[in-house]
Amino acid sequence: MDENIKFLKETLKLAKKGLGKVNPNPMVGAVIVKNNKIIGKGYHKKFGYPHAEIEALKNCRQNPKGATLYVNLEPCTHFGKTPPCTDTIIKAGIKKVVCCTLDPNPKVHGKRDIEISVGLLEKEARKLNEAFFTFHEKKRPFIAIKFAASLDGKLATYTGDSKWITNEKARQFARSLRGQYQAVLVGINTVLKDNPHLGNSLRIILGLKSQIPKNSQVLGDKNILIINPKNIKDLLEILRKKEIISVLVEGGGKTLGSFIDAKVVDKVYAFHAPIIIGGEKAISIAGSGTPTIQEALYLKNITYKKFGDNILTIGYT
Repeated sequence: MDENIKFLKETLKLAKKGLGKVNPNPMVGAVIVKNNKIIGKGYHKKFGYPHAEIEALKNCRQNPKGATLYVNLEPCTHFGKTPPCTDTIIKAGIKKVVCCTLDPNPKVHGKRDIEISVGLLEKEARKLNEAFFTFHEKKRPFIAIKFAASLDGKLATYTGDSKWITNEKARQFARSLRGQYQAVLVGINTVLKDNPHLGNSLRIILGLKSQIPKNSQVLGDKNILIINPKNIKDLLEILRKKEIISVLVEGGGKTLGSFIDAKVVDKVYAFHAPIIIGGEKAISIAGSGTPTIQEALYLKNITYKKFGDNILTIGYT
């Protein structure tokens, strides 16, 4: 294996430790190599905490002068919650930086005063920080939708009963997804029908505060945004201004349909259980829908997970 690839794989492994803790920053890992040996490593642990490069320098077992810094994302050059990393890197005597990809943030992109080699494991690095890249390149949050359905595509019966379509293991995994996103979004009908807690991420409710019962679980703390936008485009612009880089949309049918109609879905988590609900009034994904099969939302880069007799399909649009 190429030595550069070996060390960059280590940065990706370290970076993953920051999943769900560093938003709206990217997940970053760094290793410092001297004489072909790692002398320091670190990762970005939490938003507002030192960046990976600074952690790696702090953890060095010997003088880093003349060493090479490996990092999965181009080091920052601007003041934010923390000072720019490049100044500290240069002062430490690092001779070269090897990174997977440039930073899409215009405050950083290509603005450095040190030799940088870029391009190895770029695909893997972009996937790790897919939300961060989408936010800066498309100027909107990364949108993932999640739903559980019967084999005939129903989200609930005609009476609204949906507890539970999927089994316990599938539901546990579904709940664990919430922590990977900066925000979790549902419509007001889901709040009224299911009284969900929605986890510890920012909880976004589409509706009016006056519609939400005071004893609802979503009102358990202040980490909530209740909003009634004109349309999905306006919603995404509001979230962009608030630096919300990723949103997991949990439904129900109308809410899921509105995001699909707006053509802003980036990723899909579709759970299916081996049951058939039937009924023309049973709840499905709503919205305008597509007039032809050719215009349907096709997924790519598909992966599958099994939870007993339940199947999860994960795909990108």
